[in-house]
Amino acid sequence: MGKTCIEVQGESFLINGKLTYADIPNSHEAAHGLLMNARFIQGIFDDKAEPERFARFGRAEFDAEKHTDELIAALPEWYAHGLFAITVGLQGGGPVFTIDDWSSIDNNPFSPDGREFDPAYQARLLRLIKAADEIGMIIIVSLFYQAQIHRLKDGVAVRNAVETACNMLRDSGYQNVIIEVANEYEISKFLNYPIISSHQGMAYLIDWARECSGGMLVGSSLSGGVINEEVARASDIILIHANNCTRQEYYNMVKAVRAWGFNKPIVCNEDSPCIGMLDVAFRTRSSWGYYNNLSKQEPPADWGITPGEDFFFARRMAEGIGIELALIEEKDMYVLQGFEPYMTIEQKRWIRLASMYPESINLVEFYRNGELVDTAFNEPFMVNNETTWIQKANLITDQDKEWKAIIYLKDGKRIEKVVNL
Repeated sequence: MGKTCIEVQGESFLINGKLTYADIPNSHEAAHGLLMNARFIQGIFDDKAEPERFARFGRAEFDAEKHTDELIAALPEWYAHGLFAITVGLQGGGPVFTIDDWSSIDNNPFSPDGREFDPAYQARLLRLIKAADEIGMIIIVSLFYQAQIHRLKDGVAVRNAVETACNMLRDSGYQNVIIEVANEYEISKFLNYPIISSHQGMAYLIDWARECSGGMLVGSSLSGGVINEEVARASDIILIHANNCTRQEYYNMVKAVRAWGFNKPIVCNEDSPCIGMLDVAFRTRSSWGYYNNLSKQEPPADWGITPGEDFFFARRMAEGIGIELALIEEKDMYVLQGFEPYMTIEQKRWIRLASMYPESINLVEFYRNGELVDTAFNEPFMVNNETTWIQKANLITDQDKEWKAIIYLKDGKRIEKVVNL
């Protein structure tokens, strides 16, 4: 039925029998067999509890069907830059910046006993898988998320839900799917379900998902920097997360996984906007996953290649693969972000400095009306940085006239980016 078939050969991915990226003229051999990806976890998102709270970011209402269709429309541009896979969650992810209690969202396609699957979610998912299949792209389907798992009544329901979802994926006939059983299975509310949160239980669920899906590739992720040998042994692909990891820590994690000797693809399908990590990923021949909380995990997401972080990630990914793009001027390699017209809620803005080559930056100073408010030494260069993917908001008032970032490069240069309000 489908046009796109994903398979593995040792540590490499093949699509329709050929190493990924090998068909791209002048592509780098070191990229062949990798699967560069991004976390677009809210791709089939809905909220059956309070959908009206997601009528924001310039939208008069939230429309789940339109939200998925907008993602579908964005896929070809991403694919052209080398993004060959996206992770989409059946239970979504957490709007880190704007919703305190993620469990208050009802974004779940499963019945309490796990035996039924919401037809609207199924239709959106299969529409997305079909669109990806048409252009040669892979969908990593993540079955469970900790903030929604409480909607399944017990461990038997979890097992049933794996069967229900994987049977549906098998029966769809598409072969451009990888299954992630759970996103960071050892954290938070997953702990109430030992069948998920224990390593033994997860190894069992991976085997069960593989059987119920008719042999699709299966894995499951732990939180940033955490790995487990038993689960890696059970997996077809070894899924890792690198949230808040340094470049050295990412390197060490891949090195530790490879030392187990399983000869399977290593795929980071969640990290941060830290695109400097791409260099480490290409050097270690591991597939890396871009994760932008603001543009891609706060519904309604802007699924396109937005200016700043998204644009620089797309270009760095293409560069690492060997996809030829038009050159950009040095002045365009830095963007003071957070002032986009609709990226605000209750006058809150998330201000940061995006760069094409963040490794070249020593530090960034942020000024508000000429007064220094914060200094960022590490990528991503954020005001009020908390982790590599979270920052506190700034309240913008009528007193704000100018925001400025002074960028100190490691070669001694100084660059300024200014936004006038």
